[in-house]
Amino acid sequence: MLSNWDKWMVKRHKKVRLRCQKGIPPSLRGRAWLYLSGGKVKREQNRGKFEELDSQAGDPKELDVIEKDLHRQFPFHEMFVSRGGHGQQDLFRVLKAYTLYRPEEGYCQAQAPIAAVLLMHMPAEDAFWGLVQICEKYLPGYYSAGLEAIQLDGEILYALTRRVSPLTYRHLEKHKIEAILYMTEWFMCAFSRTLPWASVLRVWDMFLCDGVKIIFRVGLVLLKCMLGTREKLKACQGQYETMELLRAIEPRYMQEGFLVREVLDVPVSERDIESEHHVQLKRWRKNHGELHWKSPPRMHGARAIMASEPPSHQDLRQNPTIIVESPLPPPQPTPQLQKGEKKGKEEKKKGSMKKTHPPVTEIPNPYNLPGDPKLPLRDPQLPLRDPQLTLRDSPVQKPLVNDTPLPNTPKDSHLPQQPALNDQPALNDQPVFNDQSLLKESPLQKSRQSLSSTEADHQDTYL
Repeated sequence: MLSNWDKWMVKRHKKVRLRCQKGIPPSLRGRAWLYLSGGKVKREQNRGKFEELDSQAGDPKELDVIEKDLHRQFPFHEMFVSRGGHGQQDLFRVLKAYTLYRPEEGYCQAQAPIAAVLLMHMPAEDAFWGLVQICEKYLPGYYSAGLEAIQLDGEILYALTRRVSPLTYRHLEKHKIEAILYMTEWFMCAFSRTLPWASVLRVWDMFLCDGVKIIFRVGLVLLKCMLGTREKLKACQGQYETMELLRAIEPRYMQEGFLVREVLDVPVSERDIESEHHVQLKRWRKNHGELHWKSPPRMHGARAIMASEPPSHQDLRQNPTIIVESPLPPPQPTPQLQKGEKKGKEEKKKGSMKKTHPPVTEIPNPYNLPGDPKLPLRDPQLPLRDPQLTLRDSPVQKPLVNDTPLPNTPKDSHLPQQPALNDQPALNDQPVFNDQSLLKESPLQKSRQSLSSTEADHQDTYL
């Protein structure tokens, strides 16, 4: 998807949304957030801008406030646990660069947790451009002086509560609890200081893909779960009890699986938010006059951001974040060979690739099965065993007659001699005959030989 990001966003955006709802893999989350927010394109179009801002001094008042807030951001995380560590240094650089990039807006304390979450997933320069996109495209005007944009969104949330959970809306209206009292930290920090870490990541995956409607949905789910039943309302009879209940949300409602399912089921779309925004803006102008801070229009998700600023293919090209130089020397170029030498070497290589298998020797079964045909008697002139077989290949058999060579056997015969086992005499105790004519045996001797050979086979097998 990242290799062909523009095509996926234009033609298969629903698939991208489903992947974000499912949860971006941790190994790709930093790059995916940068592509979704448009920070990748912004960085490519402003090469060297972050280094330029980082080299400048900055406003001393702004820097003093930033220094005081560094140790408050995720103090138990290994990146920010030590004062002066690399995590706090990068966080200082990102926040200082933003005050120089938007001097009219300056620094807001709610920007620190946003930048810290980004720094956990990407380098300082990428985190800076991600922060710029969130402040300008996703939550415009949230961190400006007067906080007029967050007050407007509080009224929008209050109006949407009437549609999603009428019981909660009536309770808040009865005790005159304004939305700005409980939703400021939720929205300005994008729930990074409210939800468990696993839920924060899942909410951010959907938030950077679909825009601020995800933040509204999460807020509506928490309000409905904490104040949506009469049993819950019995425990909070006043404004103080209600505020304490919303500050201590039950962990089961913030659990990752439950929260994501409920958020996807909330019937609130971009059109609903925009229509309610126009209604609340008219009411604001009637009661308070014109807005002092004119923020740019809000972009609802990654697709709207890409449509507003179409990127080039070069801007979306993936570049390695970390380049490691190998300590090994570069490989030497191989000399070019002539055509004849190259062809001869290829033939040798092909020939060496062929595997040669040794010939398979068939090992006869020394034990005849009942259904096998009867084998003829062995000719005494033939060798007792096949010289190709070794002692390991076939069982050692006891000779039926003495292995003394016959008169017509040459003395320099290379046939293997059968070793005598334990120097025992022949099992049948027959005398040795050198005359071939006397080797004819009677049926009784044949039966004795077969019986003795069977015993010898069993004995040899046992040995």
